[in-house]
Amino acid sequence: MRQQYADIIVDITQEKLDRTFQYKVPQKLVGKLEEGTVVEVPFGNGSRIIKGYVISLSEEPKIDPGRLKEIHGISIKEVGAQENIIALAAWIRKQYGGTMIQAIKTVIPVKQKQRSKEKRTICLSISKEEAEEKLGIFQKKHQTARARLLEALMEEEELPYELVTGKLNVTSQVIKALEEQQIIQCSSVTVYRNPIHVEGKKEYTIRLNEEQEAIVRDILLHWDDENDRTSLIHGITGSGKTEIYMELIAHAIAMGGQAIVLIPEIALTYQTVMRFYRRFGERISIMHSRLSPGERYDQFERAKKGEIDVMIGPRSALFTPFPNLKMIIIDEEHEDTYQSETVPRYHARETAIRRAQMENAKVVLGSATPSLEAYYRAQNGEYRLYTLKRRAKESRLPDVEIVDLREELRSGNRSVLSVALREKIEDRLEKKQQVMLFLNRRGYAGFLCCRSCGHVIKCPHCDVSLAIHNNGKLVCHYCGYEQEQPKLCPTCGSPFLSGFRVGTQQIEEVVQREFPKARILRMDLDTTREKDGHARILSSFADHEADILIGTQMIVKGHDFPNVTLMGVIAADLSLHAGTYRAAEKTFQLLTQAAGRAGRGEQKGEVIIQTYDPEHYSIVNAARQDYESFYDQEMMYRMMAGYPPCAHLMEIHASCADKDQLDMGMNYLKQYLQQIIPKKAMVSVIGPADEQIAKINDMYRKVMYIKYKEQQMLLKIKERVEQYIGANEGYRTILIQFDMN
Repeated sequence: MRQQYADIIVDITQEKLDRTFQYKVPQKLVGKLEEGTVVEVPFGNGSRIIKGYVISLSEEPKIDPGRLKEIHGISIKEVGAQENIIALAAWIRKQYGGTMIQAIKTVIPVKQKQRSKEKRTICLSISKEEAEEKLGIFQKKHQTARARLLEALMEEEELPYELVTGKLNVTSQVIKALEEQQIIQCSSVTVYRNPIHVEGKKEYTIRLNEEQEAIVRDILLHWDDENDRTSLIHGITGSGKTEIYMELIAHAIAMGGQAIVLIPEIALTYQTVMRFYRRFGERISIMHSRLSPGERYDQFERAKKGEIDVMIGPRSALFTPFPNLKMIIIDEEHEDTYQSETVPRYHARETAIRRAQMENAKVVLGSATPSLEAYYRAQNGEYRLYTLKRRAKESRLPDVEIVDLREELRSGNRSVLSVALREKIEDRLEKKQQVMLFLNRRGYAGFLCCRSCGHVIKCPHCDVSLAIHNNGKLVCHYCGYEQEQPKLCPTCGSPFLSGFRVGTQQIEEVVQREFPKARILRMDLDTTREKDGHARILSSFADHEADILIGTQMIVKGHDFPNVTLMGVIAADLSLHAGTYRAAEKTFQLLTQAAGRAGRGEQKGEVIIQTYDPEHYSIVNAARQDYESFYDQEMMYRMMAGYPPCAHLMEIHASCADKDQLDMGMNYLKQYLQQIIPKKAMVSVIGPADEQIAKINDMYRKVMYIKYKEQQMLLKIKERVEQYIGANEGYRTILIQFDMN
């Protein structure tokens, strides 16, 4: 039997993560090791035994075999949170591609140990009588610093070290001298950096209504059913999904477990944390990219030691190393931000379900507008489906009016604000109520739209809108089809053909000009770059320090402002024709979520949706808040076109600094795919074509799509492609990434 070798990453908490070490596999372990196995290995000059993780196995030594050490054995200690997460990394690598090191870096976001923060205090070691005696001696000898410290300690039993050296102006040498004389005693305790800053805990008083209680009861009834691990709560905006989450988490905590709550982005952290803090107090924490390395490290340490019960945060919070994870909540599960944009391009929903299977935990998905994938699985019995049909606080859904921008143009109004929206903003300002204006720019790539009839020019092969390029061409980013940009609308002959080019800053200028006395806040990437940018803007608006909040999609997700009675959607079409098969779904979700922000208090809400395509089913159904009708119509389109969830779609993204090399590499890859895929298999290979943004940071970018009804076939193709790329030198300078569905 040939000698086997294993590439191993040593214990991440002790060593840098950027390289592996090769070890010999002893005969007794051959066949027992796989990617992610936790082993014990001799390391360093003293060959101390430390923990490591198997990254890959081979029969080829990288250096002289005589210099390689042998694996000591498989770690027989009880499997803990870290080991489970490494096993999850191995699953992510197989499912989404990339290397094992990339997968491990993904699941262990805190790479380096940070210095602990210590709280140091000083107290008296002698009685007050002895202290008075010493004070007299210090005063006689004019030792003023010692006298000052002693006087302060006689008033207060304990003083912070920083206060003594700062405000009392006593040097560390003086402190050390008094400590050596055993007059005072210095002590220090490790304190965790806490990113949650809350003043005073308010009482939690919310009671569940009948609908909410029924869902909680049923989930708890099926809690131990291994075949029933995932539930989907489809509840209209404002129906009280968060209260259900908290009730279920309270049950998990009562069992001695912990819970992870995923939210789509940092903008939601502020309000979510406040609600959870009122229920669970200081046993919650947050994890997101804006925290300092020290704060991130401390939160993971607290989680490992079981000092917190609930971790709240975007995608990366999924990998919190809880020792007894019982529940994973994914709020607004339909959001794109749950899909990683870097290798490995994992999806938080699928990864959460996998982690829950490994750790015997429960997954609850929630959304007013579930992704078609989640709802499709719920309809097919893979997930347990629950529905909330009324708002928790008995407030009514807002009235929605669709404004046809073609009519506005015909009547001579060329402003970004329709007449109806302008009048309603004026009315709300007079009533001292608040307004939100949403610019729907998600996925915007610049499509060509006729402002007279609303016609959008689409690809004849893929049924997605063609994107405008600077060279005057219209291009499909699925199959590469392109055509010249027409001067007149092919449907009505109008010369008013244009892309809608407007940003939040321009909207702000228009609104400020129209309503000079209005106090306006803008929330987009530019205004939220600072660490607490989201929280600062949202708390200002919540405290009614502004009348109008203008923003991109970050303002329409999950926020609850009772005084907002008007939501204006500036241009619904920007996402409706974004050049992707998901465009209608994303538009419906955004418009429904936007409409849900209005009228959450005592006053009835109103929504104005401005569009050039008022009859489109995604806009009509969003205005009605009718998810089922939208789902039925969209699924018919997906079924006919063979798009997910009716089939599976794998994307191969490639980028390279050399355009010719990239073109050649992708063409060879397509030829290879045509060789290995049997013609009778009915697998569709589309592309290669330029990405929506064909060049970023001097890197050219292309994409290829592979469609098939079964995901397992696509995973096999992915493995073959990875082997082909690894065996060919020409791909060394081309970065290849895989994306599922």
